[in-house]
Amino acid sequence: MISFVGLGNPGMIYDKTKHNAGFWVIDELCKRWKVSLNPGKGEYVFGEKNDSRAILMKPLTGMNMSGKAVKEFCTNQGLSLSNVHVIVDDIDLPLGKLRIRPKGGDGCHRGMESIIYQNRDINFPRIRFGIAVGSNLRPSEQYVLNDFKKSDQNLADEMIVKAADAAELIFEYGLNKAMNKYNA
Repeated sequence: MISFVGLGNPGMIYDKTKHNAGFWVIDELCKRWKVSLNPGKGEYVFGEKNDSRAILMKPLTGMNMSGKAVKEFCTNQGLSLSNVHVIVDDIDLPLGKLRIRPKGGDGCHRGMESIIYQNRDINFPRIRFGIAVGSNLRPSEQYVLNDFKKSDQNLADEMIVKAADAAELIFEYGLNKAMNKYNA
C-alpha cells in the first residue's frame, strides 16, 4: 500500500495560497482517480483509489501541526511512514521545479518539521513543489500565505499537473524512476 499526503491549510481563506500546493496536487489526483475524500478517524480526510493500492490524504490540523494527522493516519491505516509520500510546497525551489527525495530533513518547513517530530523519523519520501517567484520571498511566513500573481498562475497550474504526473509515476514504477525523470 502506498499513500500520498498533501500538506496545506484547511479553510477557504487559505485555499489559493502557495502553502496549499500539496492540497492542490491531492485534488488533481482525486480528479484523475475519481476518489472522494471522507473524514478519517482523526484530523484528516482521505480516500482510496479504486484498486485500494493507493490512499490520498489531507491533514486538517493546519500546516504546522500536520505531523499529528500523519501519525494518526498511519496508525489507523496500518501504514509505515516509509510508504507515505508527502507533497509539500518549497520556497527554496523556483516555481516550475519539483524535487523528489526518498528521505531527508525538514528544509525549514514547519509542516515537514511537525511530521518528523511527531513520527520521530526522517525516512519518508517527499515531493517538493517549488513556489519561489522573484526575489521578495521573506519573511517566508507571509510569502507562502499569499496567492500566486495572475502572471504566475498558469505555471503553477502546470506544476500541479506535473506533480500529479510524478505521483502517478511513483505509484506505477517506483520512486527511483520518478527521481530520474523529475530531478534531472
